[in-house]
Amino acid sequence: MSEGVDFAQRIAEDKAIRNHMDKIGRKILIMSGKGGVGKTTVTVNLANALVDSGCTVGVLDTDLHGPNVAKMLGCEAGILTTEDGGDTFYPVEARPGLKVMSLAFAIPDRDSPIVWRGPMKMAAIRQFLAQADWGELDYLLIDSPPGTGDEQLTVCQTIPELTGTIIVTTPQEVAILDARRSVNFSRKMGVAILGVVENMSGLICPHCSTEIPIFGIGGGKKMAQDMSVPFLGRVPLEVPLMEAEDAGKSYLHTNPDSPSSVAMKQIARLINSGTAVSSHRSTDFAGTASCAPSACSTCGSSACASRKGD
Repeated sequence: MSEGVDFAQRIAEDKAIRNHMDKIGRKILIMSGKGGVGKTTVTVNLANALVDSGCTVGVLDTDLHGPNVAKMLGCEAGILTTEDGGDTFYPVEARPGLKVMSLAFAIPDRDSPIVWRGPMKMAAIRQFLAQADWGELDYLLIDSPPGTGDEQLTVCQTIPELTGTIIVTTPQEVAILDARRSVNFSRKMGVAILGVVENMSGLICPHCSTEIPIFGIGGGKKMAQDMSVPFLGRVPLEVPLMEAEDAGKSYLHTNPDSPSSVAMKQIARLINSGTAVSSHRSTDFAGTASCAPSACSTCGSSACASRKGD
């Protein structure tokens, strides 16, 4: 038995987590096998797109060593508020309908590194889930660091009803190799795979609007097809998109008709319409005990309640 484990506190945490999660409709973990593929870019733009469509959304930043969600959503200076001496915190509102919880709000010096081992990271994520009072939300998007380690494992084990995962990758083979591991991680954890996003899928030249395949094009889609998981879409790289994120502005608002904005809004529509898990399954049925997450791609049943009409 581990020394120093407070079981009463653990039970109280579990109860608090359950109370908060029961008020949230869909809980989605956004993953990337490799770093630098734009996973947080997808998270914040998907959040803005869902809010624009009328949904209420929370973003939980579990990338503890690089908590950049707050900066990219323009609420880095936000302050967490509490009414009961610290047992409950209220996430920062980045804009009406969009709330954010991040370790960035608790770091006095933005240049200070977070030097934590696994148990400390796991405890911090559980504390986020137990103490953050989101209220009622349609979506909780959980941004995670690269890989399939402590942070992702903690989320999957702490939120057993997790709606599913979104896997972000670039088209290049090195990123695809790691993204495949994220797909298999989701399957091993029994979590539905909502789909793959191919990010940085071509660079849109700011001068002539020509698409330049700097990382290639189509690798993420091919991986999704090879592994029998849904493909949500490809998002091209645009210089103004990076500038908007550095400034904490919504690119969907500043450049609503750009290729990447259109792509992100289409991905949000797929997720929100409940057709993302596969052509025969809605996200309302994702991850249920009666059906394996990867079953729909090969299932021929006509009686399944998750199946949509052809």
